[in-house]
Amino acid sequence: MRHEPRSGCAINAAVEALGDRWSLIVLRDVIFGGRRHFRDLLANSEEGIASNILSSRLKALVAGGLLTHEDAGRGRRGTYSLTEAGIQTVPIMAALGSWGLRHRPTTLELGVRARLMEEGGPPLWEDLMDELREAHLGIPRPDTGRPRASQLLQEAYERVLATTMET
Repeated sequence: MRHEPRSGCAINAAVEALGDRWSLIVLRDVIFGGRRHFRDLLANSEEGIASNILSSRLKALVAGGLLTHEDAGRGRRGTYSLTEAGIQTVPIMAALGSWGLRHRPTTLELGVRARLMEEGGPPLWEDLMDELREAHLGIPRPDTGRPRASQLLQEAYERVLATTMET
């Protein structure tokens, strides 16, 4: 991964860091799926990412400053963590999800979180980013008195699953 963008354009710089689909999918799975280990990311990939592609994208995301990797040593699972830059992709993910809901075919089960992120808007995004900061950076989450964003997202997904199983 290049450290300097090809031009001074902010959109170009972002696309160079995030522009390939697998990098965004890996970030999605870390952010929304809580997956932090290579095997978990590989085994639970809805899109079926190949191990060599996953390895390449994880290295690129670490080099690009969106993830860190703690090597646990021989025979142990290394852990990937979001950096602050990685956490701040939440609004981007929400915008991509909203666009996908409007302009691409999606399933009810896999679109429900995007719909909730769209409806919840910036307050929900901020709550989720605070949760991610706590889990990945060790920064305590402020007590907002609101339910955890991750809990709301999971409950919405489970409700849709229960509804689709009934039909």
